[in-house]
Amino acid sequence: MAMADVTLRRATIADIEPLVLLFDGYRRFYENPTDIEGARRFLTARLEAGESVVFVADRDGRLVGFTQLYPSFSSGTMNRLWILNDLFVAPEHRRGGVGAALLAAAEHFAREDGSKGLVLATQKTNATAKALYERCGWRPDALFDHYLRFF
Repeated sequence: MAMADVTLRRATIADIEPLVLLFDGYRRFYENPTDIEGARRFLTARLEAGESVVFVADRDGRLVGFTQLYPSFSSGTMNRLWILNDLFVAPEHRRGGVGAALLAAAEHFAREDGSKGLVLATQKTNATAKALYERCGWRPDALFDHYLRFF
């Protein structure tokens, strides 16, 4: 898939080094400390094991954004779902349609996979992301509150 001067494609292990830098930027956005080596290990393990699907936005041979999907299932519908866990566009490439294009790539993939749909979560204060999601047809979940318990 291509849009203007951006090409969207599924990431491979060959993309690991530039992807690590974007992933670290994503983690820092959510106030995690930088950890390049940890990011490299984490992403390499996910890609090599086929535990996630990553789409990247490439502009002139440079990765400028990514989204990472994890498989899940819905017991109620008895279908596969994909968790759109990560979406990040480098700050200097925002507001140019890259985020929307990455969301569209994720949706296309999930539809082709025969999935029921996609789910995602973002910080309550992330108004920019919420506006993007809603412009792209996503709606807040009216039925369920989501809870976390980390160890």
